Amino acid sequence: MSSDYRKDSITLLDAIAMGTGVMIGAGILALTGQIADLAGPLFPFAFIAGAVVTAFSACTYVKMSNAYPSAGGIGMILQKAYGPTTVAAGAALLMALSMVINESLVARTFANYLLRGLDMPRDTWMVPAISVGVIFFAWLVNISGNRSVGWLSVLMAALKVGGITLFGAAALWAGGFSFEATGRGGETTGAAGFVASMALAILAFKGFTTITNSGAEITKPHRNVGRAIVISIAVCTLVYLLVAFAVGSSLPLDRIVEARDYALAEAAEPALGRTGFYLTVALALVATASGLIASVFAVSRMLAMLTDMKMIPHSHFGMPGVIRDHTLVYTVVIASLLTVFFDLSRIASLGAFFYLVMDILIHWGVFRNLREEVGARGWILLTAIGLDAVVLAAFAAMKWQADPSIVLIAVTAMAVVFVFEHVFLRLRPPPRHHHRHGA
Repeated sequence: MSSDYRKDSITLLDAIAMGTGVMIGAGILALTGQIADLAGPLFPFAFIAGAVVTAFSACTYVKMSNAYPSAGGIGMILQKAYGPTTVAAGAALLMALSMVINESLVARTFANYLLRGLDMPRDTWMVPAISVGVIFFAWLVNISGNRSVGWLSVLMAALKVGGITLFGAAALWAGGFSFEATGRGGETTGAAGFVASMALAILAFKGFTTITNSGAEITKPHRNVGRAIVISIAVCTLVYLLVAFAVGSSLPLDRIVEARDYALAEAAEPALGRTGFYLTVALALVATASGLIASVFAVSRMLAMLTDMKMIPHSHFGMPGVIRDHTLVYTVVIASLLTVFFDLSRIASLGAFFYLVMDILIHWGVFRNLREEVGARGWILLTAIGLDAVVLAAFAAMKWQADPSIVLIAVTAMAVVFVFEHVFLRLRPPPRHHHRHGA
C-alpha cells in the first residue's frame, strides 16, 4: 500500500480544513431546514445539543487516533476493538456508506442552490444530473493527488468559513437581532421532535471522522489528529450557531421549512437584498463543492485500508492503478446512484441511521476491550452510547410516523451489510494478527 499513502502529506491546517470542509458543506447548508422542521423554533439549539453529543463521541476517536493513527481510521478502531469479525467489518462498511451518503447529500445540495440561484425549477431531472456532474468533478480533483486536495481544501475552507460567518453576522445585523422563526414548523414539535432533530445535527458534525480516516498521512499524527478534530468541531459549532440564528432572524419558521433544501439562500434575500442572495448562492456552491472533494478524499482511503485489512472484497474490474484509484471510482459511482434515486430528506435520514449505529458499536468496542490501553474513561464512553441511543430511538420513531419506508430501507440495508460481511469473512477469513482483545 506504499503507493497509496504518503506519510506527512497532510498538515495540521490541511486536516482542519478537511474536517470543517466536510462538516460545513453538509451541515449548515443541507440540514438547517430539516432540523427546523423537527425541532421547531428551538432549531438553533439543536446544533448546540448535537455538538455536545459529538464532543462525547469525539473523545473516543481522539484517544484511539492518538494511540493508533491510521489511514484506515474507523476500520482500524473497529478491528482493534472487535478483531477481524463480522461486527467490525459490518460497522466499518456502515461508516464508509454513511460517508458516501454524505457525498450524495452535499451533491444534491449543490444542485438545489445552483438551480435556486438561476431561478429554475428544482423538481426536474436537472437536480440529479447536476449532482452527478459535481461528484465527477470531485473525482477529477482527487485523482490529481493529495497536495491538490490539501491546498484546495485549505483555500475553500477559508473562503466558506469566512464567507458564511460574514453572512451570519450581516443577516443578524439586518434583521435587527430579532428572531422571526416562531410558530409551528411541521408535523413534529415538542421535546420528541427536538431530540429527533439532534440526529441530523450530529450528522452535521460527523465530518470530523474525515480527519480520523487520514491519520497516517497527517504530520505528527499522535498529536495533530486529536488537535484537528477538536478545532474543527469548535469552529463548526460557532459557525452553525451564528448562521442558524441569522436564518431565524430573516425568515419565519414555515418558510425555513418550505425552503429547507436551500434555506441560506432564501434567508439572504430579505436580509441582504438581491446581491446578498447571489453572493450566498455562490458561497453555498463553493462550500458544497469543497466539502464533496474532502469527503471523496477520505472515504476512498478508508475503503482502500479496509481492502488492505481483508475486511471487504475488492475487484479492479480491469481498471489500471492502485487500490485507492479503484475505491475512488467505487465511491463516486455509489454516491451518484444515491443522489439519483433519493431526495435530500431521505439521504440525510439514511446517513443518520448508519452513522449512529456505527458510532454506538465503536464506543462499545472501545469500552469493552480498549479503554484502559488508550486511556479512555468508561463513563464518557457509556454516556456517548446512551446519548446516541436516545437520539437514534427518537429519530427512528419520528421517521416511522412520517416516512416508514426509509426506516425499513435503513434496517434492511444494515442487515444486508452485516450478512454480506459474515458470508465474506467465512469464505475468506482475514489474518487475526491485528487483534489483541477478545471479541
